[in-house]
Order: sequence, then structure tokens, then C-alpha cells
Amino acid sequence: MKIYTQLILAQRYQIQAGCSQTFIANQLGFHRSTISRELKRSIATRGRTSGTYIPTNTERKSQIRHKHKPKNILSTADIKYIISEKIK
Repeated sequence: MKIYTQLILAQRYQIQAGCSQTFIANQLGFHRSTISRELKRSIATRGRTSGTYIPTNTERKSQIRHKHKPKNILSTADIKYIISEKIK
């Protein structure tokens, strides 16, 4: 099972520096696709900040996404049902 870590605000400020994605990924210890996804997800497409990466806005959006993320909570009855279905 892979363990994923989220970017923190300090790492997001390093992304803002304007270096190449590969260089930033090597410095932060992430894969370059992680940096690419972060930029793709976070660069504004309209408004005053269109086309720019703003780490504080990105951090705020990330917190909102995680706050509203649905929690999958299984009851004991649900777990027993799943196990019994797998045994059959």
C-alpha cells in the first residue's frame, strides 16, 4: 500500500519560485507529475490572478477540499456483511 503525502505551504512557496518542474520535484522529493498536477489544479484561469500560481490560495482550496471530503465509516454490521459476502 502506497503512502501519499500532501504538499505543505512551504513546499507550495518553493513551487512558486519559477524553476522547471523537474528541478522543483527533485528539490522537494516528489515525482515531477505531482508538481505538474499541483500547477494544473491550482493556476487560476480567470480573474486578476489569471495564469499565476498563488500558494496561499492553493493551500486554502486544499483545506476546503479535505474538509468536505466524504468519510467512509462502516458499522460493525456492514463489516460483517462484507466479510460474509467474500467468504461465499
